[in-house]
Amino acid sequence: MSESKGSGLPGLTSALKNKLIQQTLERKLRQAGQTHERAPLVGQKKGAVPEAFTRFDQYPGYRQLRIMNDGAARLGVRSPFFKLHEGTAGADTSIGGRSYVNFASYNYLGMSGDPVVTQAAKDAIDRYGTSVSASRLVSGERPIHRELESALAELYGVDDAITFVSGHAANVTTIGYLFGPRDLVVHDELIHNSVLQGIQLAGAKRLSFAHNDADALDALLLEQRHQFERVLIVVEGIYSMDGDFPDLPRLVDIKRRHQAFLMVDEAHSLGVMGKTGRGIREHFGMSGDAVDIWMGTLSKTLAGCGGYIAGETALIEHLKFLAPGFLYSVGMPPPVAAASLAALKRMLELPERVETLQARGKYFLERAKAAGIDTGTSAGIAVVPAILGSSLRATRWSGLLFEEGFNVQPILYPAVPEQSARLRFFIACTHGEREIDEVIASMQRMPR
Repeated sequence: MSESKGSGLPGLTSALKNKLIQQTLERKLRQAGQTHERAPLVGQKKGAVPEAFTRFDQYPGYRQLRIMNDGAARLGVRSPFFKLHEGTAGADTSIGGRSYVNFASYNYLGMSGDPVVTQAAKDAIDRYGTSVSASRLVSGERPIHRELESALAELYGVDDAITFVSGHAANVTTIGYLFGPRDLVVHDELIHNSVLQGIQLAGAKRLSFAHNDADALDALLLEQRHQFERVLIVVEGIYSMDGDFPDLPRLVDIKRRHQAFLMVDEAHSLGVMGKTGRGIREHFGMSGDAVDIWMGTLSKTLAGCGGYIAGETALIEHLKFLAPGFLYSVGMPPPVAAASLAALKRMLELPERVETLQARGKYFLERAKAAGIDTGTSAGIAVVPAILGSSLRATRWSGLLFEEGFNVQPILYPAVPEQSARLRFFIACTHGEREIDEVIASMQRMPR
């Protein structure tokens, strides 16, 4: 074998050297994770606290981060994260003074940057200022809040809705407040971190079932339901890492038979599923009251920031008066609420944007599969992964595509299992078939 210049490892090819470094990196990551166990304190002298417990740089998570960053640097791989976008990020964006085709934005229907949506935010600033400067319960309530929540409730065909300043916090505080130690929360194994954090806060029993496996859920509840007071089932409308969705009618049947609550997180399905973008319930032709708790975010299709819960009056009134994440948080900034309300109205006025988005997603999926790219279980609606295997390979491909004018982010361990690292493509209605063809062609040229 030829020597790799400057490698410090004579006799090794560049490919073999990289493989060895990758294996070493993975081993160090596992070792760093194993050191998270608490050190024994029995017999320790009073006041003799181990130094590792007094330093931020000794936290296991930070040590893993340093190993990953240092390993990538040794391989000449630049970090793909925290890129500075210099304007509105839609199907294209500007980074470092250069224009890129952008596949790393949730701006599915092009509402962020839409003139009507932008003007609504400006008008709200002129009328209400940039902040309501208080919790909504005490003195932060504004008409724009109620207008947005009424529009969301109407969208779902339910009694009412409540908006939170954070989508993540909406899940954490809703689950954390409504459920407790005598309850069970059952979730899809690929559920979002915010749901897991909410369950931890609740102190409820947590069980997962195989991804999109309704039979496994049914069997689990048959075995476990009788041991708990309240039971909550949590799934997503579209899974943001995989781009697939659950069989909602089957889940509704299961939750009714087992007398459980059903919660659907529509962060990525609102605006992209259904003929008019009303989400997974429209896709399956179901009524809003078939699901007990509708959750979603304002930061994707609705061009704002924050989250919402929609459902029956008792649910929403309960959360408005007692859920800590709402009660003790400042009200949503008026321009954000106004932008999301305008985007919601625009979505319903312009169903052709939803139709175009769905057509572009289908086209991307078909072209990617034809090119031999592993797209997993994606339905090709708005999220399509290119599953590559190792985190190193995903990061390399992201960097090479960036050099060719495409911005697409890698999803790495621990966000996904190490051998499931991927590039994640978000498709918008503003992407064209030509741009899709070009990025697929670029991926076909990538080193295998």
